[in-house]
Amino acid sequence: MAPFLDQPLKRLWTQDVFAYSLRVFIALSGALLVNWLAGDVSMLIPLFLGVIASALAETDDNWLGRLTSLGVTLICFSIASFAVELLFGHPWVFVVGLAISTFGMSMLGAVGQRYGTIASATLILAIYTMITIESSEGSPAHSLWWEPLLLVSGAAWYGVISVIWCALFSRQPLKLSMALLFRELEIYLRLKATLFEPLQGLDIEAQRMLLAEQNGKVVNALNQAKEMIFRRLENQRGSRKLNRYLHLYFIAQDIHERASSSHYPYEALAETFFHHDVLFRCQRLLEQQGNACRALARGLLLNQPFEHDQSEQALSDLKASLADLHGQQRQEWRGLLRSLDALTDNLAALQHQLGSVQSPEALTQYEDVSLYDRSPQGWRDVRDRLRLHLTPSSAIFRHALRLATTLVVGYGVLHLVHPTQGYWILLTSVFVCRPNFGATQQFLWQRITGTVVGLVTGWALISLFPGQLIQLSIAVVAGVLFFATRDRHYVIATAAITLLVLCCFNQVGDGFGLIWPRLFDTLVGGSIASLAVMLILPDWQRRRLYRQGAETLEASSRYLRAILQQYVGGKQDDLDYRLARRNAHNADAALSTLLANVRLEPDQFREDTTIGFRFLGNAYTLLSYLSALGAHRGDTLALAKDAELRATAESIVVDIEEIASRLRQRAPAPPFEAATRRAARLEAQASEEPDDERRLLQMQLALISRQLVPLGKAASRLITPMSTSPSAELPS
Repeated sequence: MAPFLDQPLKRLWTQDVFAYSLRVFIALSGALLVNWLAGDVSMLIPLFLGVIASALAETDDNWLGRLTSLGVTLICFSIASFAVELLFGHPWVFVVGLAISTFGMSMLGAVGQRYGTIASATLILAIYTMITIESSEGSPAHSLWWEPLLLVSGAAWYGVISVIWCALFSRQPLKLSMALLFRELEIYLRLKATLFEPLQGLDIEAQRMLLAEQNGKVVNALNQAKEMIFRRLENQRGSRKLNRYLHLYFIAQDIHERASSSHYPYEALAETFFHHDVLFRCQRLLEQQGNACRALARGLLLNQPFEHDQSEQALSDLKASLADLHGQQRQEWRGLLRSLDALTDNLAALQHQLGSVQSPEALTQYEDVSLYDRSPQGWRDVRDRLRLHLTPSSAIFRHALRLATTLVVGYGVLHLVHPTQGYWILLTSVFVCRPNFGATQQFLWQRITGTVVGLVTGWALISLFPGQLIQLSIAVVAGVLFFATRDRHYVIATAAITLLVLCCFNQVGDGFGLIWPRLFDTLVGGSIASLAVMLILPDWQRRRLYRQGAETLEASSRYLRAILQQYVGGKQDDLDYRLARRNAHNADAALSTLLANVRLEPDQFREDTTIGFRFLGNAYTLLSYLSALGAHRGDTLALAKDAELRATAESIVVDIEEIASRLRQRAPAPPFEAATRRAARLEAQASEEPDDERRLLQMQLALISRQLVPLGKAASRLITPMSTSPSAELPS
């Protein structure tokens, strides 16, 4: 029986939400047990709500960092809860405090994600305090300190479990994060393989768009893995196990750069070698390398050996196919074959990186293994970050103002209408009100749907199972289900938390009487949040397209400068280079995310979507050419003694910066006839160049230079609707 159960349990342990859900289950079950032994079920609701708020405030960290965060969280929770208790009976003072605290806590998102998460959970706990006060008014147990004590106790109980768990299983989140990263790389490599499909008339642009969107997911996974490693390295540098994860992270970075490289227009390769198998061999190798990334992810999670024999064989087959083409000695293929040679070298280097996974000592090949710290460095940095966003042009400022207004209006409505359990209006508004219209509408309909499902399910279950212990057990399961699904299936999560509320409140009152008020509060709170996003400094994502496009090109130009410095001084994977590369991909991913948000906006604000995606495709193609240059950095210093080629490369950087500058100014980009002539000159030089590294540098610079023409046209189209739109001058 043990071997039979072993594999399913291992696979369950590899699910990223399992540990989170298990911690919540232990916390809720413990709270339930205490209440059951004490015989006072009225304590259960604030304890459960405290556990939920604490779990929402949880951030990834090592055990010491999590302990520090827990201390800060409990202090914030205590202040917020006692403030609500003190001001609850003074509506005018209360609403002023509500507005100021909501705005201030929302602005903390400008300092960093960790601060924003704790602030958001503090705001939620403050509303939980309002709900518990309202539900307990008139009860003999009600006093100034009772509800805050229970809420903070529930939060502390979950926090202690979280800290202990982190101390016992500190590297499990790292494993999950690295596995997710290599899974995303697998998908990326498979999509990249489709570009080598030996078909005429293949829609390359559509494939590039899919790659650009997947590139954003890879970048997000890289950022998440980096942050996890960084937090654990702070106090444990030199740890052999942590060095392994750091090594895997650098391997993933290199694979990403090499996989995102483009060496030649794929249409020309497909047309020339249509009757040969070389492109099929490239495609198969990329697919097998994707399989190797998947096997690596599985091996990390299940502690299994990592095999990549199939990709090794595919590389050998590609080299044999390429050698056969060289053996035919056809002069018209000479330039394309050299591009295929460069491509094969790149894929061979990618394969070498996969082969080095089992060697933690390989980390010594990196002279600089430091990671960039994005957290604030002292109070002055915190102040500067906040000051930077204290302007209506900041999306964080706009969201803070909208959320504060939403809660003030919701507070006014509940006092005007006097609904039963009216403070659920504020809670709904907090969960529904998002920084942009598309996300708000999506969460609004999901919350309404989930609430209806949860109310119907709750009505059925408390009717079928009137026993108190069964209903409380259902509440515990519902709480676990909420945290297991809240990031991926929000409808189910909303239904689960609604079910928890019904089961808990049915123990201290009439759960059936809560059904209609809960639905009413959800509709009112969601409607207020939706109107606020539309009417108060609306942050239509379309208006930010030109600015994000400019930031994308500026990041690409800095990446190109960093690459050129390596061709002057030699290959060096130092922090400055890795940061420039990561920022370029981050900007590209941000543009992709922005366009996805635009698609969720009303029809009149989606007119630029097609133009925006065309710009994204061109910007991603540019980044692919840059990545190829970065992937082939060597030690021959190809630009060190060639002032003319160095000046040519510098002129390309200036042209990219020119397009970015024109975008920021909402001015059309120049036609770049000189760029076309420069590309032709570089191609002519490349065809006669005997040195492979110089030839690749010339060829990639030619491809980048040619790309400036469609990129400039796409940038001009991006700002044309903006210049004619009456709302174009609104701050964004």
